[in-house]
Amino acid sequence: MPLWLWLVDSLVVILAILLAMVVWIVVRRRILIRRSGAAFDMSVNRYGEDEGQRHWTLGFAIYRGPELLWFRTFSASLRPRLRFVRGEVTVHGRRAPRGRETEILQADHVIVNTTNTLGVRQLALSSGALTGLMSWLESSPPGQRVNNVL
Repeated sequence: MPLWLWLVDSLVVILAILLAMVVWIVVRRRILIRRSGAAFDMSVNRYGEDEGQRHWTLGFAIYRGPELLWFRTFSASLRPRLRFVRGEVTVHGRRAPRGRETEILQADHVIVNTTNTLGVRQLALSSGALTGLMSWLESSPPGQRVNNVL
């Protein structure tokens, strides 16, 4: 078999694998959303404002009971990368992206600082998703009967 045929065959195999990976990433997101019903884009940053402009990781989040599950956008795994537990997360401050963040993050996203047990220091999400996140964080855990009026 000539070398050029071997190279063409190898190129076709590599392209097929890359295409399968792209298709899996799209199908994976649909599977995860269908399981839970809703998802929203949310990027995370484990570094502070000063050093974090390059360290954003794109992803999406899904509410599942008392947890907010975060998945990387470009990953093949069906398991969440981070699990934020309601009651262990606080959100404070809000600002628009600046510098290189405007190129990295989506255009309509705002950045909030957060303290949590996972070491994530900043979240970037849309204003509507931030309203939903704040509502979820302030609501009582299911079954706790905290907000009952006597």
